[in-house]
Amino acid sequence: MNTPLRKFPIHLKSAQNRLLLKGGQVVNDDLMVQADVYIEDGIIRQVGSDLVIPGGTRSIDCRGKLVMPGGIDTHTHMELPFMGTKSVDDFYWGTRAALAGGTTMIMDFVLDSKGVLPLEAYNKWREKADPKVCCDYALHMAITWWSDKVKEEMAVICKEKGINSFKVFTAYKDVFMLRDDELLKVFAACKELGSLAQVHAENGDVIAENCKKLLALGITGPEGHYMARSEEVEEEATHRCIMLANQVNCPLYVVHVMSKGAADSIRRARSKGAVVWGEPIAAGLGTDGTHHFNSCWRHAAGHVMGPTLKEDPSTPGYLMDLLANGDLECTGSDNCTFNADQKALGKDDFTKIPNGVNGVEDRMSVIWEKGVHSGKMDPCRFVAVTSTNAAKLFNIYPRKGRIAVGSDADVVIWDPTAMRTISAATHHQKVDFNIFEGMTCHGVPKIVIANGRVVLEEKELHVTQGAGRYIPTPCFSQYVYNRIQCRDVSRAPKKVEREPYDGAIVEIKMDDKKGSVENPITASRDSMFHSRPPTRGGGRNMHDSGFSISGESLHWNAACTRECKALVIAIMRAVGCASFINDFCLVLMLSHS
Repeated sequence: MNTPLRKFPIHLKSAQNRLLLKGGQVVNDDLMVQADVYIEDGIIRQVGSDLVIPGGTRSIDCRGKLVMPGGIDTHTHMELPFMGTKSVDDFYWGTRAALAGGTTMIMDFVLDSKGVLPLEAYNKWREKADPKVCCDYALHMAITWWSDKVKEEMAVICKEKGINSFKVFTAYKDVFMLRDDELLKVFAACKELGSLAQVHAENGDVIAENCKKLLALGITGPEGHYMARSEEVEEEATHRCIMLANQVNCPLYVVHVMSKGAADSIRRARSKGAVVWGEPIAAGLGTDGTHHFNSCWRHAAGHVMGPTLKEDPSTPGYLMDLLANGDLECTGSDNCTFNADQKALGKDDFTKIPNGVNGVEDRMSVIWEKGVHSGKMDPCRFVAVTSTNAAKLFNIYPRKGRIAVGSDADVVIWDPTAMRTISAATHHQKVDFNIFEGMTCHGVPKIVIANGRVVLEEKELHVTQGAGRYIPTPCFSQYVYNRIQCRDVSRAPKKVEREPYDGAIVEIKMDDKKGSVENPITASRDSMFHSRPPTRGGGRNMHDSGFSISGESLHWNAACTRECKALVIAIMRAVGCASFINDFCLVLMLSHS
């Protein structure tokens, strides 16, 4: 694809675009240090003290502030065609809002209709994104159907188009969902290409059946969306996909981990050595599913997404605990927003409510509030889960995700003491609703720098449409594949060398008529009942039934007299078997019909 040339204002091309970040605390995922940072031509050129700086450099006072790598949102859906409409935050509005919140790079999903080949879908997304993005972006590729041609184009996507991750779905039956045999093929292809497999893990068959039952009961509101997706629906699919990926030694990344059960499946698998990572999102860390039962339809519908927010109010804290201690890896927003009139497509049927919530702007503040301000993680871990781990997983580290010489100048100057209250009335997104409405957050981006340019200062955005760049993500990330390659060697199947067997071999008798093996344990083709051989002493095998509906009873036949039948019935009454009399009589009637 030929990307058109883009024109930028003269101040964006000026050689005087030099910045000195003075007196701040530099925070990376592995250390915090007092240092100055010098930026020139969009690159970090120096980090340290007593720096020698050329003239014409703008100095920014960072005393009392944290100087951190800009955030990387691993999961967005900008202007996504979905459920009959299109998400309202496009690549301009979405990336603009991301910068306002301290995120300097997003990773969006190429997610087209079933039947569209990967290369065609990739070109569509590049054509939508390139003219609009205000910050850098990368792409993941969704695989929603399988064929030899899809596999062939996956290789081209990796090697020529700069995408190293492929997402599959076990949900959205008849739309995006793949079956287990197809999942295995995708995972095997990802492993061969050195890419990272991703999965939206929910049991689509169960969800589809539950939706039918709930609608039949007259439950049509947003609460039905929640009721159709119990926690075990996500937990089962998560466990199953980890198992399938492990069968072909493919690394797996579980997107939007929303429940305790799914998170525990990942934690247990990791403890056993599985190469799997989990991604909680801002929504799951910052709010819960009780909103599905709100009496206001718009409010409830505004929280509809898949997988669902969970009703258990302790879930967000539990997920944050696992994120803080390393059982979950990095964070996205799953930003996929729809206005009230779009959500209203499902006003009479919850299955038609477009799934999706906001988060691209508020992700950093929500995680700081629920993670750092609460005392669950330190600023280094915050940098890891909002930026560095993503850069490592998707093989763009240390270009992204680090304050270091040679890294891209994507920097957020963070004020840990400042506060803000989240509201749809003040956010920078195009959507008319915010699931974090009224939440007060400690920790605010004071200045945001993208590619060496100040894009947020004094609460004012200074963004340019089209200024962002497409960032290729190379395959075979060392962070992912070092273990995989070692496991290929250590876990390779090995034949056991032994002396050949030279003893007797039993002769298998074949049925002359049907050419099948005679097996006295299984039922014959002409009988509904097992016919076991006699015991060693020649007696009847008592596991066989004494009656047969076909009339071939071992001890009863049509010649049985009325008196005998009456006697048996009387005996059964006497010994307390009255409950079997009707069944007994029915068998007799059928055996003589």
